Amino acid sequence: MTDKINVTVLGTGIMGAAMARNLARAGHTVRAWNRSRAKAEPLTADGIGVADTPAEAVEGADVVLTMLYDGPATLDVIRQAAPALRPGTPWVQSTTAGVEGVADLAAFAREHGLPFYDAPVLGTRQPAEAGQLLVLAAGPTEHRGAVTPVFDAVGARTVWTGEDGAAGSATRLKLVANSWVLAATGAVGEVLALARALDVDPQNFFDAIDGGPLDMGYLRSKSAMILEDRLTPAQFAVTTAAKDAHLIVRAGEENGVRLDLAAAAAARFDRAADQGHGEEDMAAAYFASFDEEN
Repeated sequence: MTDKINVTVLGTGIMGAAMARNLARAGHTVRAWNRSRAKAEPLTADGIGVADTPAEAVEGADVVLTMLYDGPATLDVIRQAAPALRPGTPWVQSTTAGVEGVADLAAFAREHGLPFYDAPVLGTRQPAEAGQLLVLAAGPTEHRGAVTPVFDAVGARTVWTGEDGAAGSATRLKLVANSWVLAATGAVGEVLALARALDVDPQNFFDAIDGGPLDMGYLRSKSAMILEDRLTPAQFAVTTAAKDAHLIVRAGEENGVRLDLAAAAAARFDRAADQGHGEEDMAAAYFASFDEEN
């Protein structure tokens, strides 16, 4: 395997498009597909070929990368691609698919002779565009030389969690990490909502915690997005956050753990989406604290 390879990216939303561009900038030959071709078409300006079907996209690929909405969507797309996939082609699966979803995808990979890499990423639009994602990866040592150029192009660091992608160790770590991110996002929104309700200047709160153990960069950045009305384009959309929150709750239930904060976060994201904020940044869960007319 040479340093420059042919990579197919299936799914060109916020994350997938950024990953495809960084792969092309690294010198790899990239072909992409998206369910809505119009969303993928701008990638042609970066020298990326856009295919009409998943099968067309994966022809001749050295590595296939999937970055779709959820597990079922990914399984549907990879089934469409299967007739054109060469046995032995490494499959990097970066969708946050949940524990059950990853098991289903790994089973498909096994049936079709595809080395499977469970490789979700931590990060939102900005680090994705900068190629600074954290890649959480599990998969066979034998083919890591093939997928490492992909990870190096899209991420600042790769954390290997195991040699069996089917075990879902990387996905399980991603769910744990996302549980913290989503809880923190909900807390940011509630702090600002309560400040508004009590007629407290948010800056007084920031001044009170400034430089102390309660201060954090994430609080500052998400608060600024709300207060400055910078919720579009989304760094990570409300609808996607809701999907991930429900995956986290389900994972807890299936393993005998009650996750009250995650359940509350899922309800807040669902409510914000119902209010029309689904495509805005997940910080827009702030609006779930108010009646729609407010």
